[in-house]
Amino acid sequence: MVGGYFGDMSNTTLIILIVVAVVVIVAIVVVGYQMARQNRTKRLRDQYGPEYERALDQADNQREAESELRDRSKRHEKLELRSLDSSEREDFERRWSEVQGEFVDDPKSAVRDADRLVVEVMSARGYPVDDFDRRADDLSVSHPEITQRYREASRIAQANEDGTVDTEDLRQAVTSYRALVMALLDDGDGSRPLDGDRRRQNDIEGKHDNNQMTERETQA
Repeated sequence: MVGGYFGDMSNTTLIILIVVAVVVIVAIVVVGYQMARQNRTKRLRDQYGPEYERALDQADNQREAESELRDRSKRHEKLELRSLDSSEREDFERRWSEVQGEFVDDPKSAVRDADRLVVEVMSARGYPVDDFDRRADDLSVSHPEITQRYREASRIAQANEDGTVDTEDLRQAVTSYRALVMALLDDGDGSRPLDGDRRRQNDIEGKHDNNQMTERETQA
């Protein structure tokens, strides 16, 4: 009787210990999963910045948004990107300087040419360029901040074709295109814009300041 009683207690205790162990293991797994998910989210936020928030806005839920961003990274790894040689880089820098010089006299044409030049530089680097959304998504893997500006510049370029933008919008577009072109040309070897490019950028900004001054004088 006594032996059977203590035997039942031992079995009960063993069952309780097993249940507690299972609960602890499940809790550890759940916590580990949540921590891993939080770490993945943090890495994606750090990598994509504003593009992460954009993906959230466009997706039905966070999981779908993060899956789409991971797909971007996987696709980007398969791209056969190449560095530009010195002659290619110099040619693109020269052509960009011409675009910036063009802005002073013809902002609308400058935006149109800047948009085309970006596509040419991307193509030369090895990016697929047939679809704008694909171009922007591929760029966002390495240049998320600039990609946001590229999206806005493209919107302005389209509005430019429709005749619904002002000079300030066009100036912002050219400045954004410039940031992208320079990022694509400077692929890690320390290249920087030419002095002439800096002067032309200053011309654009100077024209913007002069326009603002003229507007204030007119209002006065």
